[in-house]
Amino acid sequence: MENQTLSIGMPPINDTGMNETLGNMPQNALEVQVVTISLVLLICGVGIAGNIMVVLVVLRTKHMMTPTNCYLVSLAIADLIVLLAAGLPNISEVVASWVYGYVGCLCITYLQYLGINISACSITAFTVERYIAICHSIKAQFICTVSRAKKIIAFVWVFTSMYCVMWFFLVDITEVKFADGVQVNCGYRVSRNLYTPIYFLDFTIFYVIPLVLATVLYGLIARILFMNPLPSNPQDLSRMSSKHYGKPYNSIKLSGKGNKNTANSRKQVTKMLAVVVILFALLWMPYRTLVVVNSFMDPPYLNVWFVLFCRLCIYLNSAINPIIYNLMSQKFRAAFKNLCKCEQKRTEKAAKYNIPVYYSVMKDSSHESPDHDVTVQEDLNGFPTKKVNFPQNCVDTTTTYSVA
Repeated sequence: MENQTLSIGMPPINDTGMNETLGNMPQNALEVQVVTISLVLLICGVGIAGNIMVVLVVLRTKHMMTPTNCYLVSLAIADLIVLLAAGLPNISEVVASWVYGYVGCLCITYLQYLGINISACSITAFTVERYIAICHSIKAQFICTVSRAKKIIAFVWVFTSMYCVMWFFLVDITEVKFADGVQVNCGYRVSRNLYTPIYFLDFTIFYVIPLVLATVLYGLIARILFMNPLPSNPQDLSRMSSKHYGKPYNSIKLSGKGNKNTANSRKQVTKMLAVVVILFALLWMPYRTLVVVNSFMDPPYLNVWFVLFCRLCIYLNSAINPIIYNLMSQKFRAAFKNLCKCEQKRTEKAAKYNIPVYYSVMKDSSHESPDHDVTVQEDLNGFPTKKVNFPQNCVDTTTTYSVA
């Protein structure tokens, strides 16, 4: 059963047997159903949980509210849409025909393209933001701000939402009668000749241009970070700060070690974002290549296992980013741990105390262990200004109690 129901599927094939009764309804092999359901549930489950955690740690932790992280929240929400609108419907479709009706066909297809295209726009946005912050640090003080990032994200969502409206007019459901039932498909209502230029427009705007731009900008960023690193000598830093920023060295209050840590932190963030872009390019390449090839083939190549592989790559692209953040970013790793601790402490406290308790909290950070979740907050020029503890409103340290 080669359903053309998902927008990330293949170009439509004309159904010649719509008005006549055919043989038995085609079914996917049992191994295809088992592999599809198992892998889709695993990837979508991990991806949905991970992207929700990304949104929560950024929105609930004031220290994490940076321009770059705002774009990562936009990317996480877009990935959630892809997993919910593309991944989960694929589970029901692999064992039966389309069950969501005409309205579901329109809305799910629209949401699929909305999530896919906003993911590409969010990746482009944080790439440009990193380029400005690292290569034009003076301009970044006025350009790379949280308020401006929120305005750019709002514009991206409005523009992409309007752009994707065309998919409401390009899809429809069809019914094919078989001897043992009726197969309902959600597919494209337009011919392949009309669909091809629409796809190539989408392919150029939301895949080729973002990747070309990312390649150029990350090349310039790498030249600054790895070929012209920040000076580690305090005297050199003093001369640089006086020349470029008009500030004396003692106003920055940096040591050579602190400056080196800042450079390493900036490299770490840049590497993490570069990995996100590379995975975006690699995991979307099978599907993009297949559709380009199928645009010139008649009939198109629709091997069930390769189509499944292309779809799983797309779901994996939307699920893997939170794992990358956890592996490559100390800040995100600490924030994820803190989020889990907060939820655990909140549950334990609710179960432990069943009488009114008045308490006061006294916290001495000087007695914290060196493994405490502390990170360095950078200003817009990439220089650390102060150490910030992750808020732990759910954790009580030194506590005195008086029972009412």
